[in-house]
Amino acid sequence: VQLQASGGGLVQAGGSLRVSCAASGRTFSTYGMGWFRQAPGKEREFVAAINWSGGRTSYADSVKGRFIISRDNAKNTVDLQMNSLKPEDTAVYYCAASNNNVLGSGRAFYPYWGQGTQVTVSS
Repeated sequence: VQLQASGGGLVQAGGSLRVSCAASGRTFSTYGMGWFRQAPGKEREFVAAINWSGGRTSYADSVKGRFIISRDNAKNTVDLQMNSLKPEDTAVYYCAASNNNVLGSGRAFYPYWGQGTQVTVSS
């Protein structure tokens, strides 16, 4: 599967932004999907995950209650709606795909990665 992230940009603190990930291939609905982010000088960290049907989701504590992950298997897309954004949310956001239908938070769980999209939150 090939992944293409889009939708990043500059937003003020407290604002909202939606990033999307488009996947190629006819078997998208069999992949668990995740979003990660990497700020300058920091390790890439888990943000959110969703199982193949979209019926189960998982979030990092730092974004729980503010971010929502969703997917549309008919369109081969997975989105991350980000609300109440904070300057510490500034990072490059990556989507990732896993062959396993479980909610993984470890990077090694995902063999397929998109190129990333920059999200900058100004204070």
